[in-house]
Amino acid sequence: SADDIFISQTSGNVVVGAGAKMLLIPSDGANGGAPIAANIVWQIAGYLTVDASAHLEGVFLIKNHAAFEAQSSLNGRILAQTAATLIKTTVIEPAAPSGA
Repeated sequence: SADDIFISQTSGNVVVGAGAKMLLIPSDGANGGAPIAANIVWQIAGYLTVDASAHLEGVFLIKNHAAFEAQSSLNGRILAQTAATLIKTTVIEPAAPSGA
């Protein structure tokens, strides 16, 4: 639901293929109950590479670097310890959780 918080951790790297799309779908199938990007946290101990035209959702905490290729997009935030490379990338600030 929109109030749930999701945390995903990996000790390695994450590579998102070209054209991949992350969709936030309500668990009950009803409109308005989908998770929101601000409540999805990805902790990556390696690096993040997002290939061309891919779309992600959530807040990304990255130990190394993040690279977003041409026409990729993110509904969320990127926090990388070393560097973030955005090539013609659209980053949208996620909606705040209800009650925030």
